[in-house]
Amino acid sequence: MSPTTPTTTTINPALPFPAAASATAPTSPALATPAAASPPTATPTPSILGLDALFTNPVFAGGIGLAGLGAAAAFGRRALISGGALLRRQLLVNIEISKRDPSYNWVLAWLAQPRDNTGVLAQRLTRLRNLSITTATKSLSPRGAAPEEAGAAKIHADFRVQPGFGKHIVRHAPGVYIAVNREKAGTATTATGEPHETLTLTLLWMHRHVLGDVFTQAHALAQSFQQGKTVVYTARKMEWAVLGKPRLKRPLGSVVLDEGVAEGLVGDVKEFLKAQQWYTDRGVPYRRGYLLYGPPGTGKTSFIQALAGELDYSVAMINLSEVGMTDDLLAQLLTQLPEKSILLLEDVDAALVNRRQRDPDGYSGRTVTASGLLNALDGLAAGEDRIAFLTTNHIDRLDPALIRPGRVDMMVRIGEATRYQAAQMWDRYYGDIDEDRSGRKRFLQRLDELGLFNGDGRDPNVPKRHTSTAAIQGLFQFNKGDMEGAIKTAEALIPRTFEPEEPPAEGTIKAPA
Repeated sequence: MSPTTPTTTTINPALPFPAAASATAPTSPALATPAAASPPTATPTPSILGLDALFTNPVFAGGIGLAGLGAAAAFGRRALISGGALLRRQLLVNIEISKRDPSYNWVLAWLAQPRDNTGVLAQRLTRLRNLSITTATKSLSPRGAAPEEAGAAKIHADFRVQPGFGKHIVRHAPGVYIAVNREKAGTATTATGEPHETLTLTLLWMHRHVLGDVFTQAHALAQSFQQGKTVVYTARKMEWAVLGKPRLKRPLGSVVLDEGVAEGLVGDVKEFLKAQQWYTDRGVPYRRGYLLYGPPGTGKTSFIQALAGELDYSVAMINLSEVGMTDDLLAQLLTQLPEKSILLLEDVDAALVNRRQRDPDGYSGRTVTASGLLNALDGLAAGEDRIAFLTTNHIDRLDPALIRPGRVDMMVRIGEATRYQAAQMWDRYYGDIDEDRSGRKRFLQRLDELGLFNGDGRDPNVPKRHTSTAAIQGLFQFNKGDMEGAIKTAEALIPRTFEPEEPPAEGTIKAPA
């Protein structure tokens, strides 16, 4: 065995640490072994579609990462939106009000009322930035004041500010807030051309009971605006619309009918209003119709307006001769009458006669037929809980089927002025200055001399004439506070007849009137 040769280690001083060491050792022939042969390296099989080259491309790999992040962000956004919508459906309640609904204007007026928004947070949340304004004007000058008098031209303007289009927040009570969204749709109504509007109220589900208080207060506020007034509705295509401003209620005593006529009509209507259960128990449709007929100017329409004020009802008018009014439209309007309203059909005799001249092809326009009116008043399409008044100047022109019981339950003639009516109207206009009633006696005597009470038949020299209450009222209004002038000018009550003018001679030029 050969002696062992000592081993030496050499360190390269240029390296910071001994990264490599070389050892020198004797080589023993017995210990020398051939180097082991390394196995051959496997060559990777290329992909058919070349996806390996794409995935190993850093630009492509980065794009996949960005796309993945974008997809994850989009999914998270959708999840947040869906979760927020679900949370909104569970925690909030929405109520949408259309402009066609009567409560639309009620709620707008209620939103315009001032509120006590104490606190910095409440003031900032409920600050209105989009407003709309409604202006109402009325004259403050005394009636009959001369233009040169002081204050004769004063006009009072009432500006009502309400939330405009957009989103608002209203504080209803401490801790109760209502989100308001007033929107204007792109489509317009066919009747007026105005764009359709909606009003959406949003509040927490736990505060949903507040909606009852909101609509109750809004309705009470609307009633206070109409207190002492009569609302008149008119048919506008497929719906009812308020005609102008509400009118002051006309006292029932301001319309003077013959003795006992007004009392009988008012008593019958009030009895009908109390008998709804009686109609229901017997299976009879709860509706009643009245026909007031007589010459023009006798107070038929005026009495209906005064009756509506007495009952605290509104008046719903339909013009049967309006172009475009058809049987189907009439039936639909009668089934959608405003609550607590009197239906008024004026001049039904003239309405059923088509006044439009026929076209060359024979077409005379769409109008209401007699059968359509009969079915609307008392047929399958007729509504209930209805008071209908029909007026006519010529009852002889009406179809007997129209005035039969069931369609017209009570017919009353409102005729020419009688002695009783003239006396009552005199007291109403001159009762404060004619204390001993001597002026009334002379006025009635003068009307007798003119034969305006149809004569008494005893004196053949006294003609038989008639006059109307409208003519007497016009005479008294012309002689305000002057009863002697009314007596002297009583001849103006004689009905005048106008003869047709003769055609002018050929070649003459007629001057304008």
